[in-house]
Amino acid sequence: MASMLNDPMVLRQIIMDHYEYPRNHELTDNEKYREKHMASDSCIDDIRVQAKISDGVIDDIRFDGVACTISTASTSIMSDLLKGKTLDVAKEIIANYYRMIDQQPYDKELLEEAVAFHTVGSQANRIKCATIGWKAIEQLIEESESKHE
Repeated sequence: MASMLNDPMVLRQIIMDHYEYPRNHELTDNEKYREKHMASDSCIDDIRVQAKISDGVIDDIRFDGVACTISTASTSIMSDLLKGKTLDVAKEIIANYYRMIDQQPYDKELLEEAVAFHTVGSQANRIKCATIGWKAIEQLIEESESKHE
């Protein structure tokens, strides 16, 4: 894992794989899903993120829209990483991701492929791109908790 962080080619391959073949990249009309629309004022990013949350577990995450490489790949990785997790575990992973982006200490094991974005914090113009999908799921989790789903 640590050696992967030092290999820019491996990190780029992870990002490009999730950009070219994004996971969970299809919206649903199922009313059990909540949706957040997120748009960036500084990039082309304009995405919708959907989540089905029940009994304190993220059953499914989907997304679609127009987005740059970083946004698409980070949202794809986030959707894979958080699916099936309890809300508490998901919130811990999200907090670690933000710490990594902010260049603070974080748990690499928790983030799995999301560590591919560990250098984004040094590129201020890419931070929004790398966090837009994560902010959407965070809002969906907060709404779900406030409604006790």
